[in-house]
Amino acid sequence: MGDRLGRSRRWLSSRSRWLTPGLGVKRWFVLFAVCSLVGAFAFLHLTWTGPLHFAATRWILYLNNLTDPQVMPLWMVGGLVTLLALVGAVTSMVMLNRSVLRATGNDPSATLDTIHSVRTLARGPRVVAVGGGTGLSKLLGGLKDYSGNLTAVVTVSDDGGSSGRLRRALDMIAPGDLTDCYAALSDSPVLARLLLHRFERGDGLEGHTFGNLLLATLSEEQGGLQGAMQDVHEVLNVRGEVFPATTSPTALVAELSDGRTVRGESQLAAQKGDTRIVRVRLDPPDLPALPAVLEAVRQASLIVLGPGSLYTSILPALLVPEVAQAIRGSSAPLVYAAPIMTEPGETDGMSLGDHDAAIFAHLGRRPDVLLVNSQPVPMGVLDRYAAEGAALLGSPGLEAQLRKRIRYAPLLAPGLVAHHDPAALAKALLELKRRS
Repeated sequence: MGDRLGRSRRWLSSRSRWLTPGLGVKRWFVLFAVCSLVGAFAFLHLTWTGPLHFAATRWILYLNNLTDPQVMPLWMVGGLVTLLALVGAVTSMVMLNRSVLRATGNDPSATLDTIHSVRTLARGPRVVAVGGGTGLSKLLGGLKDYSGNLTAVVTVSDDGGSSGRLRRALDMIAPGDLTDCYAALSDSPVLARLLLHRFERGDGLEGHTFGNLLLATLSEEQGGLQGAMQDVHEVLNVRGEVFPATTSPTALVAELSDGRTVRGESQLAAQKGDTRIVRVRLDPPDLPALPAVLEAVRQASLIVLGPGSLYTSILPALLVPEVAQAIRGSSAPLVYAAPIMTEPGETDGMSLGDHDAAIFAHLGRRPDVLLVNSQPVPMGVLDRYAAEGAALLGSPGLEAQLRKRIRYAPLLAPGLVAHHDPAALAKALLELKRRS
């Protein structure tokens, strides 16, 4: 009995989804019903005044014999039969569509989900997310449930791990963060898992992810990722768009407070002691940006920086001149998703105000909103991070102008890490967009 009731509820739920606002099919159901009623009245006129008058009279008498006029008036009998005919007609139309979809190899339920997603998400806000690392991919994973108008502008200066090996071997941009973003926006769990699969054996393959190798293959085949971006989006069929901040290979160069210069992202984490990063730049500095990136920034209704490492994930994308110029000229709110913890060797001892100042120094525009986590981090998590040289991002002595731009929200992910929860972060950002 319980299983039968559950199946009935699922059946009703699947049918009711056709009535979801914005799906774009209710108007055709209404038109079908109206045309059916008009046809019924036209047929009534035909039978009453034409050669089918005898058949119509017999049909009316037959229906009248099915009930007692004292119990159910004759007009109600006709209305009930008309309603049943409409239900049957609509059901036949739905089942016809299901049969056609099955014949073409498509699952009707999955197709309905796709239509629902496309129709609903197409009306979502135009969000441009800038950064790299796991923070950006998690943000995209949270936002894709609310909008299909997402554009990720990804830092591509990483020189470590699989990305670094492919960069040196093929003279290409770092593909690692691009792969993470494509996996986050993928509608297929299987494809997302394949993109992130890391080979653990094999000469030349060990340490590489399938997604990195796929991007490297397309880049090699097209003579660079700029020519391959359209192919990438068609092959991966992601919800939104993912673009590198630049399609030219580049290296991150950091100027330190002790006067030294460090080249390469992977070298920054090795810095210890009281040495701090003063400024970062790209080498070469005059790098081109994809026209699609600049157009996305111009049309954006919200621009998000982070979450992620300030100097190695966020600022490198802002150092591409055309990207920075487009963001400075945009009227969309600029939100900085502030990290929960400091980054060892990168942002040691920096406060929220220091992050804000660094963004202004490199971008030439201050964030309109600094989005900060309001949830307490468990002591066990703090102790574990402290052992690695990280601490809570502090905000001592905030200026009044800075305090006005801070917004707090519960953003902490559950578990033993001090990361942003993707769903909570997406909701907080969309709430900021709604209030702006």
